[in-house]
Amino acid sequence: MTLTVAVVGASGAAGGEALRLLSAHDGVTITHLMANSSAGSLLGEHHPHLRVLADRAIEKTDVAALADVDVAILALPHGASGEIAAQLPDTVRVFDAGADHRLESAQDWQAYYGSEHSGTWPYGLPELLHAGEERAAAQREILAGASRVAVPGCNVTAVTLATQPGALLGDKVDFSQLVATLAVGYSGAGKALKPHLMALAAQSNAAPYAVGGTHRHIPEIEQNLRRAGVANPVVVFTPILVPMNRGILASVTVPTTASAAELREVWEAVYADEPFIHLLPEGVWPTTQAVQGANIATVQVTKDEHSGQLIAQCAIDNLAKGTAGGLIQSMNLALGLPETMGLPTDGTP
Repeated sequence: MTLTVAVVGASGAAGGEALRLLSAHDGVTITHLMANSSAGSLLGEHHPHLRVLADRAIEKTDVAALADVDVAILALPHGASGEIAAQLPDTVRVFDAGADHRLESAQDWQAYYGSEHSGTWPYGLPELLHAGEERAAAQREILAGASRVAVPGCNVTAVTLATQPGALLGDKVDFSQLVATLAVGYSGAGKALKPHLMALAAQSNAAPYAVGGTHRHIPEIEQNLRRAGVANPVVVFTPILVPMNRGILASVTVPTTASAAELREVWEAVYADEPFIHLLPEGVWPTTQAVQGANIATVQVTKDEHSGQLIAQCAIDNLAKGTAGGLIQSMNLALGLPETMGLPTDGTP
């Protein structure tokens, strides 16, 4: 028996990626494609690459219809999913690709988003480390059977996976001075028609945004590092839009007294059994093209002996492992399905 799934925000970038992956998932049947402004149009008008679903009509978002499905996926802008989720019964498993339920601190939410906090849900990053003996298994245990899951921010996933093994090294890594610079594809900004997101502005151009501690993913990254056992993480975070459709390359530096060999040993131990995280061979650095379309994060770490800095990098597809792929990975765990079900590991360069 397959489970019924509805996608709200089906015409958007994250919703379209969720539908791409769900259409190849043997455990589910897509019953509703919902949105608001695009309701009444055909999905193929928005996602012509999804040929198997192209003739399906997009419905107006209907909470009553959502209450009858097994799984509701909310691929909506921040602030839009909390109200819908609050009306759904516990019998519906809800996976929120937006920010509404990621942060544990209402104060952080209000400071960075400027509205009322909708509450905190189990966090949809299965590989998130926890301080203590059961580091690798703890987040998966939280997700198993969860009826509500908050999917991480795409930039957060990249920075967290690049750096979290360093928490095992204690005071050998100074997480109070973490600097993260990210090259980000334009699909990370969604499909809104804004002048700075149009091709004329994007081509042959690299443009920083949310500079100076204003990016909303900062408290989420720090929250993850605290979960991993870092006492006082402070993140300097600078994203840069670069002229590519999809992908993130995160480059992170942190002061360290550990040797390059120690760093390599810890990163290898943490990620040895992870199906979707690949620690690359020494000297090989992540690239976005290699993970495009795949639910894969490629990671590398070394030490800059000249500056005493740990250098860690991570490449992900912001729509796949960064959003929809991570969502479905968490969905599989919550529903008791094989974690890797329906998730591609080969890229599409």
